[in-house]
Amino acid sequence: MPGQFLDPSCALEHLDTYPQKDGLDIKDLLDSKTHGGLTYNDFLLLPGKIDFPANIVNTETRITRNVVLKTPFMSSPMDTVTEKDMAISLALLGGIGVIHHNQPAEEQASMVRAVKRHENGFINDPVVLSPNHRVQDVLDIKARLGFCGIPITETGALGGKLVGIVTSRDIQFRPPTALLSEVMTTDLCTAPSGTTLAEANELLRDSKKGKLPLIDGDGNLVSLLARSDLLKNQNFPYASKNPETKQLYSAAAIGTRPADRDRLKLLVEAGLDIVVLDSSQGNSSYQIDMIHWIKQTYPKLEIIAGNVVTRAQAASLIAAGADGLRVGMGSGSICITQEVMAVGRPQATAVYAVAEFANKFGVPVIADGGISNVGHIVKALALGAGAVMMGSLLAGTTESPGEYFWHDGKRVKTYRGMGSLEAMEQGKTAPQTSKGPIASSQVKNTLHPPSTNTSKTVENAATSRYFSEASVIKVAQGVSGDVVDKGSVVQFLPYLHVGIQHSLQDIGVRSITELQEGVVQGDVRFEMRTASAQVEGGVHGLNS
Repeated sequence: MPGQFLDPSCALEHLDTYPQKDGLDIKDLLDSKTHGGLTYNDFLLLPGKIDFPANIVNTETRITRNVVLKTPFMSSPMDTVTEKDMAISLALLGGIGVIHHNQPAEEQASMVRAVKRHENGFINDPVVLSPNHRVQDVLDIKARLGFCGIPITETGALGGKLVGIVTSRDIQFRPPTALLSEVMTTDLCTAPSGTTLAEANELLRDSKKGKLPLIDGDGNLVSLLARSDLLKNQNFPYASKNPETKQLYSAAAIGTRPADRDRLKLLVEAGLDIVVLDSSQGNSSYQIDMIHWIKQTYPKLEIIAGNVVTRAQAASLIAAGADGLRVGMGSGSICITQEVMAVGRPQATAVYAVAEFANKFGVPVIADGGISNVGHIVKALALGAGAVMMGSLLAGTTESPGEYFWHDGKRVKTYRGMGSLEAMEQGKTAPQTSKGPIASSQVKNTLHPPSTNTSKTVENAATSRYFSEASVIKVAQGVSGDVVDKGSVVQFLPYLHVGIQHSLQDIGVRSITELQEGVVQGDVRFEMRTASAQVEGGVHGLNS
């Protein structure tokens, strides 16, 4: 009987005799002629060999030509997902939040400014006051920007002679009308201009002061360093920072209409690093013209264009100068574009098709939509995405906009699609209703409104995203609802990050780059899932 079996020591050699490896390579898996369009749930990655610990897996990834993040997480520019708190938290945790534009331009710029000021290396444009300012001015700055450690110069501006500094302790129990000359601290620890960041950090640590002003030979203020930033460096080692300024990366969305050019000017002045052109269908003359204008006006600004789901769409935007692409159309949990408009593409197929094409030109893609767990994130990365953009997965967290309320015994927050009627109607005044019977002319004009409309066009982020500004009748491409409280992203994102590390360990790769190279080379394999296989892979067979 033993003679009928092969020698176990030859198992690896015998494996090489098989004509093909287990499973499918990426091209066979995503062959639309054979399998149609696939979503993330339609396939699995096959395991590899584990010979390293999960904690060494490198999740560094590129989201534009020139921006690299430590983790592949982005939050969607939705008004129930990303404002200042979400953007700051994601940047500290190694991702980036895209601040929505369904708000006045000044408010959006203020949020960008708050992100940029949250963590710094040398603060080269600190807020400065003069001795003649009052405590109330400091309180106003604290309310607006969130801090009150402010250097005081004779001129009240950067470059003036440093005479003191005001901290929160200096203004406690002081009347708002008190002059800063009466309350400021004059016993200062300073460093000369030209001090390196490492030397300045050491001085700040040893001095036990909260701020370290840097001055030139004449005692004029040149820049500032904050102790709070040292603590953030220690507590958030993955923080997404501009390597030159050491400030957190900031990203914000705009539309493609003329007014968005004025909006972008304010955002750039606030310190914007990445602009996301927000459109449900990115392959439009409006977006191409906007990319050309931005590249000419702000050549250092990174542009993420989209959304796209085909190579043809991607080619138009890459040729125009896009630095990154958002991929997805109708795949979000609150998006109904595919059903209502009959346009879109299953997300897995879309991500692979666009990423395979765009990566040839060095343009990263972002998988936007359809992400509901760690497995979906890993699948998107395996298909070639540089990062995933999350909406529903982050909605309901402490940092998302809105207030919690109770619904059916659960603590929830509102979550709505930007194509929902609620989002499209934001900012619109209530229509005036006429009393009495409706005239026949009013009925006729419901379907065929006159070309000259005296009412003001409703234009906000939602209507411009879906090209609906001038439409009298709005066609919803999204819905509204609520999502359960998920706690803080400060706990949630590290869970996602560790989940990715363990998943890549199971696959047998040590980084996202190695994962994607393995997919291209055919070493990382896939398997289709039937409907019954999906049931088997989920929770089943439990009584409770």
